[in-house]
Amino acid sequence: MDPRGKNVWITGASSGIGRALAVSLAEAGARALVSARRADRLEETVAACRAKGAKADALPFDLADVTAVTGAAIQAARMLAGVDMLVCAGGVGMRGTALDTDSAVARRVFEVDFWGTVELARAVLPAMRARGSGQLVVVTGVLGKFGAPRRSFYSAAKHALHGWCDSLREELLGTGIEVTALVPGWVRTEISERALENDGMPHRKTDPGQRRGITPEECARRAMPAIVKGVPEQLIGGIECGSVYLNRIWPGLFRGMLRRRGIG
Repeated sequence: MDPRGKNVWITGASSGIGRALAVSLAEAGARALVSARRADRLEETVAACRAKGAKADALPFDLADVTAVTGAAIQAARMLAGVDMLVCAGGVGMRGTALDTDSAVARRVFEVDFWGTVELARAVLPAMRARGSGQLVVVTGVLGKFGAPRRSFYSAAKHALHGWCDSLREELLGTGIEVTALVPGWVRTEISERALENDGMPHRKTDPGQRRGITPEECARRAMPAIVKGVPEQLIGGIECGSVYLNRIWPGLFRGMLRRRGIG
C-alpha cells in the first residue's frame, strides 16, 4: 500500500525499528499515530514525524494489557477517522532457558510478542474488511524461523506470529487487505539490553550480533518497498538472514554451526 495520504498506526514506536518505520512512513506522506508504553519517548517520535511534514500524534498503551489494547483500538479509530495500515512493531526480547524461565516471564513474552499483536489486529481488521482495503504489517524476526538457546519463548512467540500471519493472509484473500511480515535479522536496537532474563530482570547487554547489525533506519529503508508492494514476507538484514535458507536446505549443517558459534 502506498502510504501517501493514509492513516497509519504504528506500535512499538518509542524506539528501534518501530520508531524508524514511523518516521519513514511519515516521510512517505502518511499520517502517523504512534504507540508504545513510554509516553515521553513517543513524543520524541511524534516530533521526528512532524519534522518530515507529517501529521502525527501519540497514543500510549501497554500491548500486554488486553483491556488496554481494545480501548486503544477504539481510540485510534476515532483519532484517525479509520486505520488504513496497522504496523505492529512492539515486542520484548528474552534471554532465558526453556526449563528455568519463570512462568510469569514466559507469559509476559507471549502476551507482548504474540497476543498483543493478535488482539490489536483482531480489533482493527474488521473495519478494514468492511471498507474493502487496508494493510497489516507485522515485524517478526529470523528467530521466528528457527529456535536457538536462551531464546525459547521469544522464538516460540515469533513462530506463532508467522503461522498466524500465513493463515490470516489466506483467509483475507479477496478482501482488499494485505498482510506483510517483516523479518529482520540483526538490528542495532535496545531489544537485547531490555530483554528479560529467567527471573524477569533485564539482560542489560548488547549482544555481539546486534552490535554488527544494521541500523533501525536502514531496516526501515529496506522495509518500505515491501510495505508499498504488499509483499507477503521480507527478510531484512545481513548474512544472518541466510540462516533461514540454510536451516531449510541443510538443517544438519545449520544446527552444527549454531551449536559451535551461537547466534551472535
